[in-house]
Amino acid sequence: MITTHVLDTALGAPGAGIDVSLSILDGADFMPVTTGTTNDDGRIPGWLDGKTLVAGTYRIRFELEGYLTANKQPVFYPYAEIVFVVTDPAQHFHIPLLLSPFGYSTYRGS
Repeated sequence: MITTHVLDTALGAPGAGIDVSLSILDGADFMPVTTGTTNDDGRIPGWLDGKTLVAGTYRIRFELEGYLTANKQPVFYPYAEIVFVVTDPAQHFHIPLLLSPFGYSTYRGS
């Protein structure tokens, strides 16, 4: 299972309304797996419902420009991409994004 959430550290609030896509590397290109939009808690419930996770290299892309603009914050990073490797698809991979107008960070959560 792969899950994610966004926390806006500048506002001290969840990042709601952010479009997010998940892709898997297939040869030289990333192929779409799923998309979603963060809810009021900054999460995407049921993001992978019905989809089978396989080992591989994945990319999560967060579309930040619209969110930052709507919250009257400067847009320095119009999007953020996180690439990570899944070796054991039976594990839970929680990939959060901590966001501010001029920086972001991530880690493997639980």
